[in-house]
Amino acid sequence: MRHPIRTAAVLATAGVLLAGCSARMPVSINTATAPNSFATSPMATLTGTPTEVVTGLGAPWDVVLFKGTALISSRNSGDILEVLPGGSTRLVGTVPDVQHTMESGLLGLAVGNDSTLFAYSTTADDNRIERFTVEGSAGSFSLGVEEVVVDGLPTNSFHDGGRIAFGPDGMLYASVGDAGNGAAAQDEERLNGKILRMTPDGAAPADNPFPGSLVYSLGHRNVQGLGWASDGTMFAAEFGQDAWDELNVIQAGANYGWPEVEGPGGGNDYVDPVQYWAPDDASPSGLTVIDDTIFIANLRGEVLRAVPTADLDTSQDYYAGEYGRLRSVLPGPDGMLWIVTNNTDGRGDPGDGDDRILQVPVTAP
Repeated sequence: MRHPIRTAAVLATAGVLLAGCSARMPVSINTATAPNSFATSPMATLTGTPTEVVTGLGAPWDVVLFKGTALISSRNSGDILEVLPGGSTRLVGTVPDVQHTMESGLLGLAVGNDSTLFAYSTTADDNRIERFTVEGSAGSFSLGVEEVVVDGLPTNSFHDGGRIAFGPDGMLYASVGDAGNGAAAQDEERLNGKILRMTPDGAAPADNPFPGSLVYSLGHRNVQGLGWASDGTMFAAEFGQDAWDELNVIQAGANYGWPEVEGPGGGNDYVDPVQYWAPDDASPSGLTVIDDTIFIANLRGEVLRAVPTADLDTSQDYYAGEYGRLRSVLPGPDGMLWIVTNNTDGRGDPGDGDDRILQVPVTAP
């Protein structure tokens, strides 16, 4: 069933409602200085040398644990793979109509409370989020019934966003890139350059900041990392253009400035990042929060960065240049952190075994 939550329908409704009330919800404005090289606050740490969970992957983009089994999205092919004991993989299924060009293809995955699997992907016409039943058991999973949750999301060969995650409120959040149209990121009636919030069926929750709209925050260029601290604070990692990549605290209805401002300096109109880095040192993609420590996978920077939520001015870098481009990071089983490399996507320099999922123990503060 296709839900009537589409770009035109949703935003036409939002436009009518907002026409008589253009004021945004009040937000607090964050300011930041360039981060220190090493954290001084208590934070979770990584101990030991990472070991391999699986090797030989082709352009992996996201990994989720489904009933304890790792499922991997393959950006270029649209395949979803299952990791078997011993580190081999098997095909669970292929998301239909996936079209890969440059950065687009099969991107984010999320697991619903009812053990359904959600996928964000690019077709010839749009980006969309679909929900699948997953049949069988570990070692024999297969994709079952497909249902479109939301389609008509803006698409391009670059800046597609693509991260999806369920928040602590049970709502599904999705990052949508500006798709090459920076001006649209400032338009509350368009979905370019936004973080969306929806029910698992694709409807706009009644408490969203813009009535009748999926839009949760705006003014983004290309968010690819979403995560929450234990107190419910939401964080997002965002690709900048030429000046600064960003780590932001996400607030309902807030405007993060793109393309009017990149990095700090938003004044009273835009929310500043809590940390920012030169793109050569970052290009942040996946993000997760473990023991109130934010872990960020970086592509061009080829580094895993840790930021304690107790002191957002500080950070600690791990594995700089050791494993190449890092696409995703997630909590693994048994107190492990999993790191997904991304050297086979056409922009990296693949080494032996690439691409890989690595694991390393996490020690709480």
